Order: sequence, then C-alpha cells, then structure tokens
Amino acid sequence: MSEIRLTAAWVAAAADGSIVSGDEAREFSGVSIDTRTIGAGELFIAIRGERFDGAEFTDAAVTAGAAGVIVPRGRRATLRQAQGRPEQGRGTKASAERPVVIEVDDTTVALQALAHAVRRESGTKVVAITGSAGKTTTKEVTSEFLASRYRVVRNRGNFNNHIGLPLSLIELRQRPEIAVVELGMNHAGEISTLVRVAEPEIRVWTNVGEAHLGFFASVDTIADAKAEIFEGATPSTLLVANADDDRIAARAGGFAGRVVTFGIDRAADVRAAAVVDRGIDGTSARVTTPRGDVDIATPLVGRGNLANILAATAVAIECDVPLATVAERAAQLRPASHRGEIVRLATGVTVIDDSYNANPTAMKRALEVLARADAVRRIAVLGEMLELGDRASDLHAEVGRSAATSRVDLLFAVGGAPAAALADAAVGAGMSRDRVRHVATSELAADAVAAAVQRGDVVLVKGSRGVKTDRVVDRLKAEHA
Repeated sequence: MSEIRLTAAWVAAAADGSIVSGDEAREFSGVSIDTRTIGAGELFIAIRGERFDGAEFTDAAVTAGAAGVIVPRGRRATLRQAQGRPEQGRGTKASAERPVVIEVDDTTVALQALAHAVRRESGTKVVAITGSAGKTTTKEVTSEFLASRYRVVRNRGNFNNHIGLPLSLIELRQRPEIAVVELGMNHAGEISTLVRVAEPEIRVWTNVGEAHLGFFASVDTIADAKAEIFEGATPSTLLVANADDDRIAARAGGFAGRVVTFGIDRAADVRAAAVVDRGIDGTSARVTTPRGDVDIATPLVGRGNLANILAATAVAIECDVPLATVAERAAQLRPASHRGEIVRLATGVTVIDDSYNANPTAMKRALEVLARADAVRRIAVLGEMLELGDRASDLHAEVGRSAATSRVDLLFAVGGAPAAALADAAVGAGMSRDRVRHVATSELAADAVAAAVQRGDVVLVKGSRGVKTDRVVDRLKAEHA
C-alpha cells in the first residue's frame, strides 16, 4: 500500500478545520510544532503551551520552509506571509505558492484528530505501554522482538504525552505493520486521551508506583488513572498485565478483552523461574510461556528489566515471534541512554548510569542491582525524586533505609530537603555519618564523587531529570576515561 498523502484537503477534514488560504491539493511532507526543527514542505501546527503561543511563530515557520500552518480560528492575521496577495482561485500558481492556512477551534485537539485519522487509515497494529516505571525499556525491547518479523516503528524518546504521541502516530503514514508506543501521564484523564487517539489493539501495563504522587491522593488513585488504558477495549483487544502487581491484578478483571499475564513471583502466563541475577553483568532465567519454555540471558540489569522482557515476550508470542528469536534478541539488548547503562571507565571505575529519571520503586530496584555488583566499594549517587508532593520526605527516607541495607559503602544524596531526609534515614538505619553526604546540586556532587572514586568502585547514579544527575556521569567520564 502507498504512503498516506497529507494533502491540505485531507488534513483539514481530519482536523475538522477550514482552509482559508492556499491550495487544497497542496501536499505536506510531514508535521511539526517547532520552528527550530521544521523541514521544508512540512505543516506547522501552532500549539499553545503554558509559556508560549505557537500562532506567534507562524511567520517563522513559513520562512523556514513550511508549506502550511494550522492556527486557531481568527488567528490568520498573525501570518503576514499569507496576507496582501489577492486570492486567484484554488489551483492557480499564486495559490499553490501561498502557504496553506487551516483554521481550527483548538490546535492541540486538531493535532490529536489528525493523528487518529492517520492511525486509522494506516492499518497499522498498535501496541501501547503504560506503567510507573519501565515504559521506555519495555517499548524498546518489544520493538526489538517484533522487528525480527515485522516492519516496526516506535515513538521517539519520551514522546508519550498528549502532544508527543500524536506526532509519533502521524509517522504511521508510512504504513508500518506494527507501532509500539508508550503512554505517559501525571494527571488523571491523560491516559484516556492517549488511548482514544491511539486505539491500541494490544495494551501493556507494567506496574504501579509512586511516580507523580504529588498530583494524586494515593498510589491507588495512580492505579485508577493508569487503568484508563482499559478504555475503548473490545473483546478482541489484548491486555498484557503484571501478575506480580497487586493493584494491576485487582483491576484486570474489569478489562473488556483478553488478558495475558507476566511475572516472576506469582503464577503467570509468561513467567520467569530459576532467575540468576549477575549484578551489572545482567540476568538469566528459564521462561515458561503458552508456546513452550525458553532460556533467556540478557545484559540488561536487575529484576525490573527482567519483568520488562517478560512483558515484551508476551507481546511477541502473541504476534507469532518464535521463542528462539526472542532468546536471541534478548541476549543482544542494550539499555536506552541513561537507563541502566553500564559504563566501564579506563581507570577501573564502573558506572551504572540510570540518571534519566527516578521514582521510589525504580530507585529501590537500582539499589538491588548495586548490591549484587562485584565491587571493591559500592557508591550510590541518589538525586532527589520530584513530583512526590506531601509524601516526598517520607518516600525519600524509605529509599535512604533501603540504601543502608543494600551494601552501599558511600552514599551521596543530591538535592533539597527530601534528599537530606534520605541521607538522615540512611544514617538512622545504620550507615555511619562519615559514609553519607548530602550535597545541594549535581554540580557539587560531581566534584565530590569524582574526587572520591577509586579503582574497583561501582557507582550507581540515579535521580529525577530536573536534578540533572547525568552531570555526575559526565564528570566521571571526563576525568576517568
């Protein structure tokens, strides 16, 4: 089948918009919301954000080569390059050269509607993944397994919200056989919107944790918001659910379609047994499935990543990927950037770079990996976890106590008062004060850690993105390469 053509007429119909200038036959090469990266011939959608109004950048978009723009109704006047030339009729040379202007009621809703139209027209099967931790890794692993048999696309990086997901789905105009996307949220109702746009045939729910607890009354209300992934399901829709997570198990019975479970600690359709955790060298297990059993060994570290692989395996076998292929691909997996990367430096220092983001569940899992590492000393650099609301100090204290029982030899807690609570709790749980340091910023932590590390040390670096613990990793790479 040929690629879906994004003509002005098709786009306007999909987005419930009106063409007020330009040729309805004009074809766009892609869609962008950013004038800094827009390509020649693309359609610019003027999204309004909290701190900017995209309609103010329409001239810049056209100057950069945009073939058309979508703006709110009544905002055509913001595009000077569409003014001042008499309309000579659709299809004439003058109208073809003029940038297309499409007006809509709401540009964000228009973007979502356009993405939904492309998704439906493409015929692509969509796999959607949500959860408090492990979404991106599960997306990447699932894509790798499916790519052995199908043409697969995935959403880029963390393009998983009400703007990023639609931009990813518009790429389905190439008509891949399967798309694997992740659905992110930090408020109730957001997953509902994303599911409505993506209409996934396969839905994966990895876990429920305290991420974004500052926006919710409890972890149970987070689970309820994640359960929006059930919405719009039919009897033919598949849910891949974590059997080890009590909150998921309690809600899975309300799913309208078929449920396949995965897990390690409890009975599940896809289950890992005889698990061998080799610390920073990865994990191996005997995996039982409805299609038979297979031995899997992977360089991805920790049981959290093993659970991600089990989820991906459940999707793969549902799509008729052979188990032998799953095992082969699992052995070749590599972590996404800053998500459990093992960096071995020339000076004999090893870094577990998990600095992309953090929540209490993921932090404790990372400490378990560090505890199993073969090292002269185990050093943990733990950045403050953001968006935890009134429970921030208590949840950081829990992590501090976990650090004290995880064979950590030297602990750096990075950030404000919650990080200080983490450090104090580690001392209260038995770590000596001289082995625990609280520093206010990642820049200060980078100085301190770089000066403290020695040959044979294994250093875990993890924290919320806003704390920028990746700067500690960068310093260690620069000074110990």
